[in-house]
Order: sequence, then structure tokens, then C-alpha cells
Amino acid sequence: MATISTFNWPIRVYYEDTDAGGVVYHSQYLNFMERARTEWLRHLGFHQTHLRDDLNILFVVHSMNIQFKKPAKFDDCLIVSNQLTALGRGSFACHQTILRDNTQEILIEADVKIACVNAITFKPTGIPAPIKQSMESQ
Repeated sequence: MATISTFNWPIRVYYEDTDAGGVVYHSQYLNFMERARTEWLRHLGFHQTHLRDDLNILFVVHSMNIQFKKPAKFDDCLIVSNQLTALGRGSFACHQTILRDNTQEILIEADVKIACVNAITFKPTGIPAPIKQSMESQ
């Protein structure tokens, strides 16, 4: 990989994302990070339906290490970032952060490993060359 770039995706916290105290449920951060990874792939030119229907692959979370630093609250504007940190034959890793937009406070940090699997059998498979090339040249 040449240079490491960061993809940012803005998200607003809605009432449905929070508990009665207006604090984001811990599991909701996983959804925010998933959306940012999906939008990163879309930005690279690879929509989820194209991956599944045309290339017969899916990207699935293999493992994740997450640190909850500070809570997000109802109506916060957040920036969810995705940075590719490793790229293998059939998997890649990302470092993701969630920041409160107006203060740039780091709320969440996570290291996520994503595996490429066959869309029918769910068995590991290689990442198609065009996708790897797009990831490497970002």
C-alpha cells in the first residue's frame, strides 16, 4: 500500500440509537462502523449488491477489538472514520474511530479484521484483484 488515507462518514445520533438517558447504546457503534465501511467500499466503486450478485463474495467481520472511551449522545454529529491498515489475500484490516464532530473528541477506537467469503458457501475466498487494487491505490 502506498499512502494510507482515511475515509470519513458523517452520522447523526437519532433517538432510536439511544437509551432513556439519551446515551448511545454500545452495540449501535458497531452499526455506525459497518455503515462507514460500506460507504468506503461504495466510494471505491464496489456496492454491496455488486459484490454479492456479480462477484459472488461478501465481506464479513472476522474479529474486532474495540475501546469505548466516551459516550455519544442524542443529536450528536459524529464522524466515523475508516483507515485500511492491512491487506491480505482473503482479508483486510481497518482502524476505525468515531469522533464527536464539533470537538474532535475520540469516542470509540476499533481494529477490525474483515474476511472475504463466498456468498453462497460462506467459505473463505480471495479478494478479487480489482477490489484489492482500489484498496491499495486509495
